[in-house]
Amino acid sequence: MPRISIIGSGNMGQVIADLAGKGGSTVELIGRSDTDREVTGDIVVLAVPHPAVGQVIAARGAQLAGKIVVDITNPLDFETFDSLTVPADSSAAAETAAALPDSRVVKAFNTNFAGTLATGTAGGQPTTVLIAGDDADAKAVLAGVISAAGLRAVDAGSLKRARELEAVGFLQLTLAVGEKTSWTGGFSLAE
Repeated sequence: MPRISIIGSGNMGQVIADLAGKGGSTVELIGRSDTDREVTGDIVVLAVPHPAVGQVIAARGAQLAGKIVVDITNPLDFETFDSLTVPADSSAAAETAAALPDSRVVKAFNTNFAGTLATGTAGGQPTTVLIAGDDADAKAVLAGVISAAGLRAVDAGSLKRARELEAVGFLQLTLAVGEKTSWTGGFSLAE
């Protein structure tokens, strides 16, 4: 199993670390401000709020070269909670990929709440993690980590699909904030 570095020690960072460990991967959890620690993983998960991604890239861009970088962010306007902050023809993942041309960037986990990742179920079905990216091998490696943890990994297509994944993540967040669904809810794809 690949070695995984997770930058960000909040709820999502911790639950993804637990999942990866459960699936047999070696995991290092690095706090966002812990800039002295080198990133050693084959897969690096950016488990930070979207506004912090630029800071992480500025501090660690050279360390991320050649690695699979997983963008889990949803680029929300946290002041209004009423829109995404990226242009309509782009995505946070596309911006991350442009900033890290020597990395293999994929979008994943942004349509999941920590609760459904922790329990492994959503609506009585295995939690589905959607993955978008342009590198088939990178997506397959991440899907293997997800599947080893007992979740369902689904290839959602190229990195262009990250825009739609971010829209779904945005919708889920606004529904939860509006108390129309719980923070332990989510969705899964039934076969």
